[in-house]
Amino acid sequence: MIKERHIDLNADLGEGFRWDDALLDRVSSASVCCGAHAGDRATIEATLRAAVERRVVVGAHPGYADRAGFGRRERSIDREAVFDLIVDQVDGLIGIAKSMNQNIKYIKPHGALYNQAQRDREIARGVIDAAFERSLPVLGLMGGVLADLAVDRGVRFVAEGFPERRYRADGSLVPRDHGDAILSDPQEIEEQIHALIERGVETLCIHGDAAHAVAVADLVRSVCSRSRIQVRSFIDT
Repeated sequence: MIKERHIDLNADLGEGFRWDDALLDRVSSASVCCGAHAGDRATIEATLRAAVERRVVVGAHPGYADRAGFGRRERSIDREAVFDLIVDQVDGLIGIAKSMNQNIKYIKPHGALYNQAQRDREIARGVIDAAFERSLPVLGLMGGVLADLAVDRGVRFVAEGFPERRYRADGSLVPRDHGDAILSDPQEIEEQIHALIERGVETLCIHGDAAHAVAVADLVRSVCSRSRIQVRSFIDT
């Protein structure tokens, strides 16, 4: 019997971009902004409502309260402060979701918080403490500090890959301020999709703030369809 292959497709949503609904038609999981780095309550509620209508699994996407920098500027911050900011934001989203009969199923840090947690043990501990406290899985890069600490703490770690982001040899992402950080060639993106799936990632991320986000999501779905890989949330596995 041939074992069924599947992959989750998630997008970072609720940040105020006009193509959120189009992405929700294509993804299986939505990492919803908690209102710190972008978005507002009305946008968050609309995103949650649209996700419910499409039966898309919802996770929390907490980040630094840095709207001017879209949460992508790194900070010097300790474990306790990371724990507090994540729990505060996640609990706020949980409260909104509950009022709409929706549940939050995972945590995915945003931007600089996400990247720092892959290499900074103090920050990673704060993220894992928050995930453990709320009994939620956490998303991150394979082979990083966050993954190791999640295993040690008994927190489910979900390995994430980025179809249109270039990687360094050590598995980290090329910083966005590098000219070649974003892949644009469809063939190169397709090759990366296959490579990420072969490496064992459980979810592929579409950046919801990117103007080409819907096109990338369509490409991912096309590649998966041709390769007989089912797109479905990792929560269903």
